[in-house]
Amino acid sequence: MFRRTGVDDSAARFYGSPEQRERWTLLEDSVRSGKTVVPALRGKESFDYFADQPELAELFNQTMTSVSEMTVAPVVAGYDFSVYPTIVDVGGGQGNLLAAILAAAPASRGVLYDLSRVVASAPGLLRENNVADRVRIAEGSFFDCVPGGGDAYVLKNIIHDWSDEKAVQILRNVRAAAGPRAAVLLIEFVIPTHDRDFPGKWVDLEMLLNLAARERTAAEYRDLLSQAGLRMTRVVQTASPLSVVEARAA
Repeated sequence: MFRRTGVDDSAARFYGSPEQRERWTLLEDSVRSGKTVVPALRGKESFDYFADQPELAELFNQTMTSVSEMTVAPVVAGYDFSVYPTIVDVGGGQGNLLAAILAAAPASRGVLYDLSRVVASAPGLLRENNVADRVRIAEGSFFDCVPGGGDAYVLKNIIHDWSDEKAVQILRNVRAAAGPRAAVLLIEFVIPTHDRDFPGKWVDLEMLLNLAARERTAAEYRDLLSQAGLRMTRVVQTASPLSVVEARAA
């Protein structure tokens, strides 16, 4: 039986909000121009707009948690995180993914890194999942720096939010923080080469419309990582539409 929760309601309210409906009516303009429609509508980029709309921003954060819950279990089941003593979740939000990873890797410790307003509610979630004593919360922007000392750096649905230029900037900061033997793990929709339906193709339109960003193929991730001094070692598919793109220092 399907059980409704507050988070599920948040996702429905966000995707059905006037702001989202208004943006999707302009999809043709976005496809033709290759640009997001948000600045024309709001006078600023999406994340800057969220910063000025705390209620909508909170709805967005809860929605991301809701969407993440549908894919966390397959990702954790599909990749062995237990080989990494310290796992840094870059842009990890409220810690949902990191909590699941640490539950499956009881000998590992974690660092949850995100903006201060995002991680503010993380301690409660981490306590509920009995991993709070193994997590250090760090506040900051991945455009400025990333915490050092990790054996693995996880970025789930982060790179797809940004243009190639911005994505390379983030990855270079991760590369600077990571040691020569650390793994960089991008959890993303990797667009297949076939022409059949795939959820990531719909998300690709969402990224274009809202952020002028994109989903990418494995070859495009390989190129992006190489620009940041990283070498893609493999792509691990999971039972969900998400894959783990694994990379190490070149």
